[in-house]
Amino acid sequence: MIQDFKGKTAVLTGAGSGFGLECARIGARLGMNLVLVDVQQDALDKAQAEMEAAGAPVLARRVDVSSDEQMAALAADVQQRFGAPHFVFNNAGVGSGGLIWENSVKDWEWVLGVNLWGVIHGVRLFTPMMLAAAQADPAYQGHIVNTASMAGLLTPPNMGIYNVSKHAVVSLTETLYQDLKLVSDQVSASVLCPYFVPTGISQSHRNRPAALADEAPTQSQLIGQAMSDKAVSSGKVTAAEVAQKVFDAIRVDQFYIYS
Repeated sequence: MIQDFKGKTAVLTGAGSGFGLECARIGARLGMNLVLVDVQQDALDKAQAEMEAAGAPVLARRVDVSSDEQMAALAADVQQRFGAPHFVFNNAGVGSGGLIWENSVKDWEWVLGVNLWGVIHGVRLFTPMMLAAAQADPAYQGHIVNTASMAGLLTPPNMGIYNVSKHAVVSLTETLYQDLKLVSDQVSASVLCPYFVPTGISQSHRNRPAALADEAPTQSQLIGQAMSDKAVSSGKVTAAEVAQKVFDAIRVDQFYIYS
């Protein structure tokens, strides 16, 4: 259980909007060092300016979290600037709908690349750094939060790739939590499973890389997009409220975080 956040370092992917941005805002208020990571440069620049204006030490990096090389470079930069992080928020995510047999290979590669491989890279690169810091310092405490979704616990229709990616994140994080308990009582993990929250994820196709661009969307994908837009925009819980739930959960080492 972690109560003191001041002077601690947090790595946040997807920090340009949504949960990542709101967690960064809380971190700035708590006096934390912030590593802001996003693939959208203008959103990243805006977040960096806001956090620096709030007095937070900031390292900002434009990173495609699906890339092992870019994530490895990020981890090296974090180690050099701040040392081992105390918190890692593997939060970057994208959405894609459609009937599951109609989704293309590029659809699968894009969504799994960000939603699953982004988390895998964050876990495999930062967990060893955190465990090494814990071994070197009995006072060190660390926590990893992986963003999944209620779609990681349920299986709504017409959003199969997203469901698969988020179920995988839940499973990965459950395993991470158990594995950490085998080796350390100083580093723990949580999985965030929010319901529909206005975060910008329904418009994530704006950041889809050209190499994974697809043909014109299918009818089921258009319907899925419309349903997603409506559901997300009607969400009653804000991203800021969810971010506060995340920090409250870290304080008491709560594993499942719902909204």
